[in-house]
Amino acid sequence: MAKRALLCFLVILCFSLTSAATTYTVGDSSGWDISTDLDTWAQGKNFVVGDVLLFQYTSSDSVNEVTKEAFNSCNTTNVIKTYTNGNTTVTLSRPGPWFFISGNKLYCLGGMKLEANVQGNQANSPVAAPQAQPGAALPQPSSKNNNPIPTSAGFVYSGRDSLLKAFFGFVAAILWFVG
Repeated sequence: MAKRALLCFLVILCFSLTSAATTYTVGDSSGWDISTDLDTWAQGKNFVVGDVLLFQYTSSDSVNEVTKEAFNSCNTTNVIKTYTNGNTTVTLSRPGPWFFISGNKLYCLGGMKLEANVQGNQANSPVAAPQAQPGAALPQPSSKNNNPIPTSAGFVYSGRDSLLKAFFGFVAAILWFVG
């Protein structure tokens, strides 16, 4: 009986370490394209830290993460990060505004730009965690998989600690079955 209680406790502990995150395909089925009304697409979306933006676009275009000033003026030369692989994922890792424009200045001037206002996710943030300054360059995960993400939701795991707890849960389960 004690072994079952321990196993149940460990399963509940592992599930409590995850939080729901959403993957948003920018522009939905139209993708990152000059014909997409990105302002309308972004309306009503509640982006939170940990969510992922998936930009799908042709090889003749790109996505630039920029400052607010570059966003307003469609400045394609002063960028924080440029993405060119046609299937870009950007994890929204900090609260505050995020700005993206097309690498083609004419497309940007035509409205191909996106402002994502990201809300903090206090439940998953450590107390007194340092915050990045708006517009600061942040390292982005590399996109080594060019396959589209088939679902719009997933799980975000809380790093090394959850891996250790999962390992201990696995060891406890094996000991329970052996014992």
